[in-house]
Amino acid sequence: MRKEEPLTESYFYILLCLWQRPLHGYGIMQMTSQITGGRVVIGSGTMYGATGKMIKKQWIREIRSTDPEDERRRLYELTEAGRKVLILEVERLKEQVESADSILGMENGGLKDESGDQENPSGVYGVGV
Repeated sequence: MRKEEPLTESYFYILLCLWQRPLHGYGIMQMTSQITGGRVVIGSGTMYGATGKMIKKQWIREIRSTDPEDERRRLYELTEAGRKVLILEVERLKEQVESADSILGMENGGLKDESGDQENPSGVYGVGV
C-alpha cells in the first residue's frame, strides 16, 4: 500500500488513537488532547469530516457499540489499510527527524553551530557582530 502524500496532523492522530482499540469520536478527541499535552485539539467538525473521508479511503470503518446504553454511539475501528498508512507515515516522520538530527546535531543534545554558540546558533535571534 502506498499513500500519496503526508497525513494531516488530524488524520495522523485519529489513526494513532485507533491503533489499540475502537473508539468513538469524542474518545478520539480526548485521547489526542491527552497524548499531545493539549497541543493538538481536534474539534468535532474536523473529527467527523476526517472520519468520513477516512471511511471512504477504507482506512477506518464504523462499527456498532456493544454497550446497550450506548447503542447509537458510533465507534471507529482501524482497518488493515489504515494500519499500513499509519506505519508508512511514522516511517516518513522518523526519516525527517533523522535528517534534521544529522544537520542540527540534536542527537548530541544541542544544535550544531560552527561558531560554537549553543544558546544562539547562527545568530538566529539577531544579527551577530
